[in-house]
Amino acid sequence: MWQDARALNATASGLMALVVLACIASGVWWVSQRPMFSLRTVRVDSMYEIELKRVSELTLRNGVVGKIKGNFFTANLEQVRTAFESVPWVRRATVRREWPDQLIVSVEEHEPLGTWGEDGRLLSVKGDVFTANLAEAEDDRPLPEFTGPEGSEKEVLARFAELRAWFAPIKLVPAALSLSSRYAWTVKLDNGMQVALGREQDNTTLRTRVQRLVGIYPQLESRVQGGIDTIDMRYANGLALAAAGLTVPKDGTKPVKAVVKKTTSTTNKTSKH
Repeated sequence: MWQDARALNATASGLMALVVLACIASGVWWVSQRPMFSLRTVRVDSMYEIELKRVSELTLRNGVVGKIKGNFFTANLEQVRTAFESVPWVRRATVRREWPDQLIVSVEEHEPLGTWGEDGRLLSVKGDVFTANLAEAEDDRPLPEFTGPEGSEKEVLARFAELRAWFAPIKLVPAALSLSSRYAWTVKLDNGMQVALGREQDNTTLRTRVQRLVGIYPQLESRVQGGIDTIDMRYANGLALAAAGLTVPKDGTKPVKAVVKKTTSTTNKTSKH
């Protein structure tokens, strides 16, 4: 090898190239550590140019800036993003560098729809379950209450939207919606009435039951004094209700087909599903 001039020249050239690369890398590292590249500003913007309601730039900066390590070149943007997304009310964040000493953070805020479960968590309008200050979420209005098996959040959210539309003709609004471990639905309305809708046998089961209730509700309301406590719509051709008082028609009007609890009157009972 020592007598091979070509091999010696190639080896020398390779070593020289390595030395040059090492010098360049050292120079880049040295320059990147200069104080002029220290992060001086972290700017927080709304992701969709919508005013942030529950998180402020000051809150985010105070909660996150101390966790940012490195300078303009060396800061780990993925770690910065994760730090911002750990702040209550932040659904999603993106981070980018802006020359020479800024990080620009765009934030999407959770928009609460209601509470989820019994542990104080919240459900957003996009079906995300998150933890935040409940007092900040209520915003001078009571929040609907939702419960369901793990992973059913988006299904419950979609069903809630449908129920709002289905009950609109009788001007009642769902105030709570529950999906049991057996996947049976129960909705509580804003007048305090609780309606058992049962399990879905097909795509039209729940809608059909609600429409049947909506059609007969004016008659029920006119004959029950003090309000209806519960209604069970799991019967094929009728319903069962619990109420403090029931007025039995005396004018020959066809009675409502139902099973009435907490009263002295009972009408036709039908099979329940």
